[in-house]
Amino acid sequence: MSDILLSVKDLHVRVEDKEILKGFNLEVKKGETHVIMGPNGAGKSTFGNALMGNPAYEVTSGEMMFNGKNVLDLAVNERASEGLFMSFQNPLEVPGISLSNFIRTALEQRTGKRIRLWDFRKEMKKALAVLQMDQSYADRDLNVGFSGGEKKKAEILQLLMLKPTLAILDETDSGLDVDAVRTVSAGIEHFQKDKDSALIIITHSTGILSSLHVDHTHILVDGQIVANGDASLVDEINQNGFAAYDKGEAEAE
Repeated sequence: MSDILLSVKDLHVRVEDKEILKGFNLEVKKGETHVIMGPNGAGKSTFGNALMGNPAYEVTSGEMMFNGKNVLDLAVNERASEGLFMSFQNPLEVPGISLSNFIRTALEQRTGKRIRLWDFRKEMKKALAVLQMDQSYADRDLNVGFSGGEKKKAEILQLLMLKPTLAILDETDSGLDVDAVRTVSAGIEHFQKDKDSALIIITHSTGILSSLHVDHTHILVDGQIVANGDASLVDEINQNGFAAYDKGEAEAE
């Protein structure tokens, strides 16, 4: 069986009448961590939203295959059931449903099985401890009254509990202070231990990457990947920024 989880070829995506992705290519294998970096407006979040089936993002051409299935043939809920997960830059507040109930329901839909409450609470307690979150968070309404850092931790809590096959983290470190970034990174490191899963981190900064293992780094500019590399490419961007790539001086390796 192939180790390739995700294969994206010549993907073109537009929002309303504007083309955002203009021939996006990516291949992700089991156990890998990929980082997609680029300046604001490059199309990083567009890729994640298109992969998850956000109706505001129209795929006009190209191919997305996940675990041997054509993603474009799957509804949003089917993509999640297949093991796709995405954390968002600005998680929504959902009054009336607790964080615990939300995750338990999502987990049952993901696995297609009923989960005993005792077993679920046991796993939830472990995941909360990884993120240094008080047990009381489990009973609070989803993201209601949460600070920015708490919302991001709640997203990573979902990641740890749902155990997706492929997770896309979209600007997870945005707006977080140093301590919160460290805690969120610890949760991501815990997820990386599962070598049957893979991770795509979308970011325009490098703070969250300092303690994480990175296999592949991609620079996205104006809807296309213009450079590929390993973790050392993150260090280069950290030192020099995206100016050279914005000017079109780099070519994909």
